[in-house]
Amino acid sequence: MKIRRSIKDPRGESLLFRRRAAAAFVLILLGLCLLLVRFAYLQVAHHEEFVTRSQNNRVKPRAIPPARGLIYDRNGVLLADNVPAFRLEVVPEQVKDMPALLEQLGHVVPLDRDDLDAFHKQLRQSRRFESVPLKLRLTEDEIDRFAVNRWRFPGVDVVPYLTRRYPLGAMFAHVVGYVGRIDADDVDRLDPVRYKGTSHVGRSGIERSYEDMLHGTPGYELLEVNADGRTQRVLETHAPKPGKNLYLSIDMRLQKAAEEAFAGRPGAAVAIDPRNGQVLAMVSVPTFDPNLFVNGISQADYSALTNDPEKPLYNRALRGVYPPGSTVKPLVGLAGLESGLRTPQDTVVSTGVFYIPGQARGYRDDQRGGVGRVDLAGAIEQSVNTYFYKLALDMGIDKLSAYMAEFGFGKPTGIDLIGESAGVLPSREWKAANSRQPWYPGETVIAGIGQGFWAVTPLQLGHAIATFAGHGIPYTPRLVMATRDGVNAPLQPLANPPSGPSVIRKPADWDAVNLGMERVMYGERGTGRTLVAGFPYRLAGKSGTAERYSRTTNAYDDRSNLAYLASRNRAWFEVYAPADNPQIAVAVLLESGAWGASSAGPIARQILDAWLASHGGVIPDAERLPVSNAAPASAPAEVPNDEPVEDIPAQATSSGDTP
Repeated sequence: MKIRRSIKDPRGESLLFRRRAAAAFVLILLGLCLLLVRFAYLQVAHHEEFVTRSQNNRVKPRAIPPARGLIYDRNGVLLADNVPAFRLEVVPEQVKDMPALLEQLGHVVPLDRDDLDAFHKQLRQSRRFESVPLKLRLTEDEIDRFAVNRWRFPGVDVVPYLTRRYPLGAMFAHVVGYVGRIDADDVDRLDPVRYKGTSHVGRSGIERSYEDMLHGTPGYELLEVNADGRTQRVLETHAPKPGKNLYLSIDMRLQKAAEEAFAGRPGAAVAIDPRNGQVLAMVSVPTFDPNLFVNGISQADYSALTNDPEKPLYNRALRGVYPPGSTVKPLVGLAGLESGLRTPQDTVVSTGVFYIPGQARGYRDDQRGGVGRVDLAGAIEQSVNTYFYKLALDMGIDKLSAYMAEFGFGKPTGIDLIGESAGVLPSREWKAANSRQPWYPGETVIAGIGQGFWAVTPLQLGHAIATFAGHGIPYTPRLVMATRDGVNAPLQPLANPPSGPSVIRKPADWDAVNLGMERVMYGERGTGRTLVAGFPYRLAGKSGTAERYSRTTNAYDDRSNLAYLASRNRAWFEVYAPADNPQIAVAVLLESGAWGASSAGPIARQILDAWLASHGGVIPDAERLPVSNAAPASAPAEVPNDEPVEDIPAQATSSGDTP
């Protein structure tokens, strides 16, 4: 069979080749056009977007939290410091299986239940690309073990940070307060820009009240990272601005003396400079270690604090409210003088029981059988209830309440701490708002001796006695007296002008009451006379013993049974010095004390001794006592005469006790 060979067609093949080449050229040209269009889309139309995305893949910004401002006492003693530490942080978007990672990581760095609970809580409120602290305050051993195993845990890293430390621990816990980790509630109220990278915020005390000053402004740094998100180098750094340093008016020496004087007994003490309102000491006992709260307190420690029957977390100086007892008698006497109802020479006969005209119910005096005829100074010296019963009744509750309000009772003092209690100033308005009962004359009578509805904080009483010591010129109590932007920057004092004119209109009235308070300390029957021994400047004060419970019988207390008396009484003592030129006013409360002078008085004296020592024993512009008068060696034994009297319950009435 013969095979037929095809005839070659060069012309046709050439035409076919040209067609194919043209088609290929068109396709290539079309591809180039599409490439150019895409290039223009990426590099021209969306240049900024894709440059940013590219940079974000290569460069990561990281917030640098500011160093928190330091806190000092008035003499430069450091009360709140920042110390370097290391923590484990996790970036959620870089972790594929979080439970597995945490389980494996726990074999390298121990993670307790508190760590994991805090981590999961913050994880829910953070964005996936933000690092979340997992474990704070790593030890050197934990850092070393993680470094060896770091390759196994993508998205986890050791990060340095500054953590808060309170060098004096519990001594300033209720004043300085503490910081705590930011939680979900904080995220809603805090500025997300200003708190970028910040893990802690002030929780109580000065730390909370001055959060805006202490926090500062965050900075940031640009980091070049690899595909795994690991930092290769730092491209730019913009330093943060640290918070302001604060200087408190408190003197650490007075604070320490006051706390030691309580010897663990529950109570509070406040010392104020009456010339400017600066708080020199503010103690609440018992107290706690604020360092426990900084990086998350353990459940065991927190339960121990909250279940403690003496409530160490409770700031008694700021929030505790107690009947003031006889400590308000000098101010009640002053109200009588200022209102024109009394003169210093007017007298009242104390027979042991006071009766409201037309009523059968009697109100007991401090001493059986009374003390006879007394004027204002004698009534203050001997704490004669009858004098103040009659004065309060003659004034009426409206005038009495109005004048007491001028000394700050019944409202917060305005101190620069959050959470202050207002207390209770007895008045018709207060009772009408809190009870359906009318106001009774008997309630006016016992209001005159600081019982009944009265409720004051130690800070309020300290503020009131400081206002009186300052001849009636009121100053809002202040803890922060100056700020500083840095170590070398000048101090910036914070002004605290008087909050109003003097509340004492007649200087002679002040002299009359001051005389009575001096006789409390130096009179033959003064309750505080055993407290002046060895003190070189003249003192003026007043004791107070307020009942914790209403009496059920008319029997007098057994004065020798101090344990029983301490179980039912609050002990107060207030004092200012020097009496001729007051520069410090002190108010002390013991929650359980037999008598004001013998129980709370020694605490006040130790505060005064520390204050005197801080001045080198010499007080400018004050008259020193002659040596023979400075330390009476043979002072008679104290006979407490500020015994509490019957506290009428709010709803109680008696025969003839009508509205």
